[in-house]
Amino acid sequence: MENQRSALLAMGFTILMLVISRSVAVGQGIKGIVGGTGRARSPGCKGYACGGSSSHCCIGAISDYFQTNQFESLFSKRNSPLAHALHFWDYNSFIAASDDYQPYGFGTAADGKFLGLKEVAAFLAHVGSKTSCGYEAATGEPLAWGLCYNKEMNSGSSYCDENYKHTYPCAPGVAYYGRGALPIYWNYNYGEAGKALKVDLLNHPEYIEQNATLAFQVAIWRWMTPLKEHQPSAHDVFVGFWEPTKSDTLAKRIPGFGATMNVLYGDHVCGQGENEAMNNMISHYLYYLRRMGVAREEAGPHEVLSCAHQVAFNPSSSSSP
Repeated sequence: MENQRSALLAMGFTILMLVISRSVAVGQGIKGIVGGTGRARSPGCKGYACGGSSSHCCIGAISDYFQTNQFESLFSKRNSPLAHALHFWDYNSFIAASDDYQPYGFGTAADGKFLGLKEVAAFLAHVGSKTSCGYEAATGEPLAWGLCYNKEMNSGSSYCDENYKHTYPCAPGVAYYGRGALPIYWNYNYGEAGKALKVDLLNHPEYIEQNATLAFQVAIWRWMTPLKEHQPSAHDVFVGFWEPTKSDTLAKRIPGFGATMNVLYGDHVCGQGENEAMNNMISHYLYYLRRMGVAREEAGPHEVLSCAHQVAFNPSSSSSP
């Protein structure tokens, strides 16, 4: 295990998602090259226990503190007749998807179960806001409508980028519209995700909308993987593995939930002042924390929750097409 972990850390990751020149209805794409199995670049753990000289270690497991009834509470409308992914998403699929990533700190990082619980709430807040139909079909609490979708509806685009025909050629008749818990788009994104998870998503992107565990795995991979080498992942900026540089400080980038939006969405959401997309994700996060028994003050001040004034890690104007 230790040799495998060292090899993975040495390889480094170069991509995750979203800060690209194209905007799409539910989310953005992933670009770059991912090596290894797609696990986190952050310091990992030996099993789920602290040991040795590592300053970053895992405590317990997600299922110790986040259980079926809490999942049902967060996503109580997902199997409503008005939802579009009836009986697709479930608790066991989320736990199964997280298994490969918990030894690398997903939901199990040091500082006890409390930080792990907050990370799960933060991750699921992104999932809930990206898959919600709460502001269209909502009856009752609109924030309870996460996991309403597992794919983009009525897409008129195949999302095939011929610039990647030598690395990730589009399969005949295949459309790379948004799918999953944190929707991915475009042939090169499916190629990267498939390479990381060792699943042929380039030729069979439909696997994501057919398998809830895989749909969650792709989302957790995005959460744990930096957009570029020498940059943090959403996991890193949330749990404290990332130490801002002087440039980060000048760019008003600080650890916390706000920085997770910066990593995942860049200036499509961040640095735009108070905007609906950002505030919707914050609202989901606070709602999920409350449903999981965490007081509002534990979420931190607004500047930690927000990315309204943060400069993007990767401005879309400087990203290649």
